[in-house]
Amino acid sequence: MARIAVIGAGMGALTAAARLAVAGHRVAVYERTDTYGGALRRFERDGFSFDTGPALLPLPAVYRDLFVKTGKEPLESCVELVQVDPSSRHVFADGTEVSLPNASRAGVVAALDEGLGADAGKRWGDFLVRAREAWDRTRRPLLEEPLWPNWQVLAEREPYPSVPHKRLLRTRRAGTLAEIGAWELRDPRLAALLESHALGYGLDPRVAPASAAVLPYMEHAFGTWYVRGGLRELARAVYERCLARRVEFRFGAEVTGVLEKDGRASGVELADGAVAEADFVVAGVTPATLARLTAGTVVRGESEVPSQPSAAGRVTVLLALCGPRSEGTAHRTVVHTRDREAELEALFGTATVNRRPTVTVLRPDDPRLAPADHEAVTLTTVVPARPDQPHGDLVDHMITAAERAVPGLRDRLLWHEARTPADTADETGAEGGAVPVPALAAAGGRLLHPSNSTRVPGLFTVGGWAHPGGGLPHAGMSGALVAGLIVEGPEFRGSQ
Repeated sequence: MARIAVIGAGMGALTAAARLAVAGHRVAVYERTDTYGGALRRFERDGFSFDTGPALLPLPAVYRDLFVKTGKEPLESCVELVQVDPSSRHVFADGTEVSLPNASRAGVVAALDEGLGADAGKRWGDFLVRAREAWDRTRRPLLEEPLWPNWQVLAEREPYPSVPHKRLLRTRRAGTLAEIGAWELRDPRLAALLESHALGYGLDPRVAPASAAVLPYMEHAFGTWYVRGGLRELARAVYERCLARRVEFRFGAEVTGVLEKDGRASGVELADGAVAEADFVVAGVTPATLARLTAGTVVRGESEVPSQPSAAGRVTVLLALCGPRSEGTAHRTVVHTRDREAELEALFGTATVNRRPTVTVLRPDDPRLAPADHEAVTLTTVVPARPDQPHGDLVDHMITAAERAVPGLRDRLLWHEARTPADTADETGAEGGAVPVPALAAAGGRLLHPSNSTRVPGLFTVGGWAHPGGGLPHAGMSGALVAGLIVEGPEFRGSQ
């Protein structure tokens, strides 16, 4: 039985802790804030309740597997999972609207044909077939196995099977997401639908590799899910599973250093000067924070992947509305920008304010979130990860955009609360309040994440800033990989 110190109580760290505890190890979690869950937080006021981080769950199988492997009680006994249908409603720049059914390729094709015109559904359906091929080629090395020592193979090969495109007497293939939209989908609305999946993580579709096609594929193939009471309930369930497996938690305990002895990790030092000895240390922190904790010994993981590009953050606006949610209202509506170039310039160029942002409007059908005959609505948009940047004008622009999806919104508004990357930075420790992206192949490896093993024996990294990257499913997968590497050793090659 080994002693294991876990730094942070984010979802990746919690999943690793639960799996290690059930394997018979003594696990202690040290969290600098006063609660668990990382970005999965909750804001409450006047009887209204809001998720302030992720609000929908793709790939719930990751957490179902966690609960199966750590006890007899399945996930559905601890939280109420609801499949969101339609998966999303889209309001495009020209006013066209379409609602896409959940996890139904045939239904999506039919909806797009009806909403956008004949052949639109076929082009999107053919794209999903190619995206599935990219998924099949990358699923194991990017999600289910520790990062390969020869990770350059993933960096150099583009797994997306682009369609040949003749341009200026030359035959070319799409190498970026934007080129897929222009050359293969050939409809600005379909291109906006495609690019919204990358923009949601702060990826510039003009340079994001074609392999990012796996992001919309995951949603269409595995569905979109909601947890009754909000996704904070998922964090609660995982935390309680850790407690049931006798994981020890110390909140308000900031780790200031990772200790080493005889060339390997030997414990952690806390801000109050206390020392906790351990046989293994699992760090659920950013690479920059890990470098500080190890005095620069560990800059990246054991596999020298390139540095990540500048990440983006999110502005979230919480709206308390009087009046009930209308029957038949979509859970999620994406209101696409009316000026794509201005949005991209604001996100990835020099513009300081995005006056026409793409806004995601979340309107859960959940009476737990608001008083009777009221509604809790959440708006989100992506911004550069600059915690000192003011967002007052942007909040107003977001509400204006949301009125395209929620008629009469301002007349119903009781109050609103805005949350910025500065709040994310305070709660998660991520520099600039950045949100990590999922690992993607190609692009020279710049969208791969540091491996879970590090140069320091006995020290491992977990969570969205480690392999396989950001997103709730990916965090859960990182926890499984770290547990496997500790329990089975370096020869661990992932679940079969």
